[in-house]
Amino acid sequence: MRQTGYHLTDSEVNPIEYVSILIPLIGLFFGVKNFRDGELKGNMGFLEALIQSFKILLVGGVLAVFAGIVFINWGGAGSNDTTFQSFSGRIFGALLVGVIEAFAVSLLLTTRSNRVD
Repeated sequence: MRQTGYHLTDSEVNPIEYVSILIPLIGLFFGVKNFRDGELKGNMGFLEALIQSFKILLVGGVLAVFAGIVFINWGGAGSNDTTFQSFSGRIFGALLVGVIEAFAVSLLLTTRSNRVD
C-alpha cells in the first residue's frame, strides 16, 4: 500500500478504494449463493439470505479492522490521531456500503417469496 502512494490522511479517494467495493460484493454473492444451493437446496427466502449476508459481513469486517490496525501500527503509516480518525471514517463508510450490498445480494438471490395475505 505504501508503494502505491496510499495514505489514510488524504482527503481524496484513491482508485483502489473504488475497486475495494467489489471485494465484499463478490464475497457476499458467492457466499450466499453457495449457502442457497448447498444447504437450502436452491430454496431461500429474503430473511435467510439477509442473515447469511450479515454473518459474512461480520467476519469480513473483523478481518478488515484487524488488517487496518496492523497497517496503521506496523505498516509505517504512523499512529497519530488523524490516521485513526481517517481509518474509522473509512471503516464506517465500508459498513454502510456493506449493508447496502447485503440487501442487494439478498434481493438478487432470493428464490422463495413469503406472501402475507
